[in-house]
This record gives sequence, C-alpha cells and structure tokens, in this order.
Amino acid sequence: MTNFAGDTHPALAVERYYSRLVRRHGATPWGVDWTCEPTQRLRFIQLMKIAGRRRRYSLNDLGCGYGALLGFVRERHGDTRVDYCGVDLSTAMIGQARAAGAGDASAAFVVGSVLPRVADLSVASGLFNVQLGFSRAQWQGWIRRTLRQLAGGSRLGFAVNFIAPVARGVEPLPGLYRTRPEPWIRFCERAFGAQVEPVADYGLREFTLLVRLPPSAPPPRSRAAPSRAHTPA
Repeated sequence: MTNFAGDTHPALAVERYYSRLVRRHGATPWGVDWTCEPTQRLRFIQLMKIAGRRRRYSLNDLGCGYGALLGFVRERHGDTRVDYCGVDLSTAMIGQARAAGAGDASAAFVVGSVLPRVADLSVASGLFNVQLGFSRAQWQGWIRRTLRQLAGGSRLGFAVNFIAPVARGVEPLPGLYRTRPEPWIRFCERAFGAQVEPVADYGLREFTLLVRLPPSAPPPRSRAAPSRAHTPA
C-alpha cells in the first residue's frame, strides 16, 4: 500500500490515491478500489436501507467516485424520486461521473470535500477503508470530522461503512483501517443524539451503520408576533 501521509492532510492523500486509480482503471469497481461489481452492489443495498420505504427524498453521496451509486439507485429504485448530489475530491472521478450521468436532470456532481447542500439523507461508501500511511489517531480524527460533516449535511440521517477486524488467525492486509462497530456507534450517539443501527453479516468482512438523526427543533416564536389576547372595545 502506497504511503501518502506526506500530504499532511488525509483529504489530499485520498484525492491523489483515487485519482490515480480511476486514471488507471476507468469507471469500474477497480477504479474506486473495490474488487468487483457484485460486492459493490451488495454494499449499496446495505447503505440505501437508510432510505427505508420513502418514495421521494434528496440524497448526498460523499466520495461518490464515478457515480456508481446513482446508476444503482436509478435501476433498483426507478419508481422513487431521488434528487441526487455526488461529491468527490477527485476531478478525474467527477469527470467520469458527469459523463455517466449526462442527461439525468435530477442529478449533479461536484468536485470538493464539503457537502454543498443539506439533503434528506447522505451516504459514504468505502471512504474510510484505506489509511494511506497515516497514523490510526490521524485517520480517526479525519473520520470524526467527516461524520460531523455528514450529520450537518443531512436532515434525517446518513449511512457509512467500515471494514471489520479479520478473523482470529488470519493475517490482515496492510494499510487498511479496520474497526469494531461499537466505537463509532457511541460517537454518533453522543455527538449527534442519533439512533444507530449496525448492519452486518451480509457476506463481507465489514459492517454498515445506519445513523438516524433526531428531529430538528422547531424555530422559536418571534417576539414580534402579534398577541392573541382580547382587546377591549
């Protein structure tokens, strides 16, 4: 695994890493460091459980890559109205995504590291997997910042996935960030007041967190609002 920690900030390292991949492999699962299309689709199924049975919603896709999730949503949930926005650090990735999504009036792709809007729901798939030579503490700090951004850019909730620890006696591949669900469940509960549902045992050595945010507080009544008291004649 190439060490990109010299970039000083994980976001810069992520951009370099994935831009290199997509230039080499194009708009394929290998271009976003997945092994094959069936496992990529299996991950999408878990992530999109955050939408439940909603027939209409807006969706942010942080780290969207070449836009594979948009194609999946349009194919699998074609009768659902989804206003989609994909965001990725890599200009090369977004170029591929815009070409694939051309003509889709309800989809947009943006180069950047910040969600450009607040949507009903957000997802991030595989964003935290490749540690790129950063220390565990540095990488976890970046994960916390990214989770806060997902929470801030979502009205109802968001979904993310992580690689789980390897089975006992198995030698782990170097360079990957592996974790148990519990630390990140606790973080989302405490930081966002969220209800967190872990999804596991779907045939891959990983898990997905469905993070449902509490309802927003209603706006305070204006002090200038007219009084409802009866005025004597």
